Amino acid sequence: MDDFTKKRIEKIMNVYIEQKVPKHIRNEIRLNYKIRGNNVTLVEERPAFMSKEWVELTVAQFRLEQNQWKVYWRDSKKKWHFVEDITPADNFETQLLIVDEDKRNMFWS
Repeated sequence: MDDFTKKRIEKIMNVYIEQKVPKHIRNEIRLNYKIRGNNVTLVEERPAFMSKEWVELTVAQFRLEQNQWKVYWRDSKKKWHFVEDITPADNFETQLLIVDEDKRNMFWS
């Protein structure tokens, strides 16, 4: 992923996270993301039980492969799987919107 694309994705994700979680519940739930190489991983964070630590739950991973964004889900063994019925797209926001809407209940708990 080139620097321009990375900055663009960071901006999109920062706006998304700001709008997705209302400020008054951010002590109960947070969203974050990680960029590593050509992968963007969306992460939900919640406070651990009886601890001050936060637990990370991966929501989805977006991978830029051959100039197309593909969406992946993670199983209980922490293995990523391509979501075959989400068509790869050159527009990252399209893929983020599909994950956000989650019509199949694959991503959000």
